[in-house]
Amino acid sequence: MFTTPKTMRKKTTTHNFEEKDLDAILAVFNSFTRDNPAAYSESPLTRDHFRKLLAQAKVILTLRAGETIIGYGYISSYKPLPNFDHTGVLSYFILAEYTGRGYGSELLQELFKKGREIGISNYLAHISSRNEQSLSFHKKHGFKEVGRFKDAAKKFGELIDVVWMQRQLPADKN
Repeated sequence: MFTTPKTMRKKTTTHNFEEKDLDAILAVFNSFTRDNPAAYSESPLTRDHFRKLLAQAKVILTLRAGETIIGYGYISSYKPLPNFDHTGVLSYFILAEYTGRGYGSELLQELFKKGREIGISNYLAHISSRNEQSLSFHKKHGFKEVGRFKDAAKKFGELIDVVWMQRQLPADKN
């Protein structure tokens, strides 16, 4: 398989989510539902269900190569209580053909930047135990496994663990 060297990558930009982006980011998510362990769902989500997921987000960013949305990421609350405001749960998906080129790292850094702006310094991510690519990505970016729910989900007829990972960044002194 040929992969584009990082020096030949398409330039990407991140943007705050706008309603007009909904179908494009839903398509990114749904591309992982049928045959990839990255998304827990085995069937495509509807717009209404996806909107409910996004409604919990404090920050939503799209990742674009030119004008094409190739991924997205968001930070949602861990618990809807003020004493958890510094903790956010990360979710992100990038089209498979764009992974392994540094785009995920760029998106993660932008999410950290936006999170810091709203006081988030403690980041959590829950990942399918079958998603080795995501587990490796998080380890590479300083996340540590802090918990595992055995057989918590079922996909492709098999039980899978849900792995919780965490990274704490220095709190903003403001």
